Amino acid sequence: MNWMSDLTAILDYHLFSIGNQAITPAQLIILVVALVATAVVARVLRLTLERRLVKIEHSQRYVVARISHYFIWLAGFFISLRLVNIDLTALTIVVGAVGLGVGLGLQNVVGNFVAGLVLLFERPIRVTDRVTVDDIEGNVTAINFRATTIVTNDNVMMIVPNSRFVDSAFVNWSHSDPTIRIHVAVGVAYGSDVEAVTRVLLEAADREPLVLAEPKPEVFFKEFGDSSLNFELLAWIDVPPHRFRVRSRLNYAIDAAFRRNGITIPFPQRDLHVKTVAPDARLQA
Repeated sequence: MNWMSDLTAILDYHLFSIGNQAITPAQLIILVVALVATAVVARVLRLTLERRLVKIEHSQRYVVARISHYFIWLAGFFISLRLVNIDLTALTIVVGAVGLGVGLGLQNVVGNFVAGLVLLFERPIRVTDRVTVDDIEGNVTAINFRATTIVTNDNVMMIVPNSRFVDSAFVNWSHSDPTIRIHVAVGVAYGSDVEAVTRVLLEAADREPLVLAEPKPEVFFKEFGDSSLNFELLAWIDVPPHRFRVRSRLNYAIDAAFRRNGITIPFPQRDLHVKTVAPDARLQA
């Protein structure tokens, strides 16, 4: 049949060569099918590992699944090349060209991929960790090939290049001990009973459910300010994402307690001294 011979001729048409191996449309189709199969197997394996390894801590399970995913892709790539009889030694020129491309424009992509591997092995951050990087704060939901996904308190998904977690300083609120100390600064009027101020601040901390009993809250009389006596309440919590909410509730409680106890938070003030010049002095001038 003519159409069969025409199809065979098209599939066997010599497109180009890699080394001594001629590349035909049929080989390209096999290569594409093999790579698609690799992608499917890698994804199924990753999802299966994430579901089945329930006895392993979530972040460790994520690392195992990701590394397995990359390994399947690497193995599938080389197997795909062998299926179309491409000698890997013939790829030296191609690898050299890719290396030139990396030198010219792919440094960031390769750098972020390597940084992603560093994150997976060293684990300075893990999935579900609470982090702050470049004024972005949220929970890590994924560490991908090029970037890490962070979901903020406003449910905004931020994509941060992996290299930011390797080259720059960042805060991981969940890395070891989640207990942190919050600072609440307050000023009271001169003449206030400093012992009463201390007692009121500690009572406000004791009534806040998220403030830990141990370590105990503390109050420091910091300084004599221009317009106020400045105090600072220090309290410990073990839920870093709620630190702004806790500080706000403490401010509300402190304001109400000061009103009940007659403690005044002063306005900024300046003393103005006016010097009166005698009439005779003005005439002489």
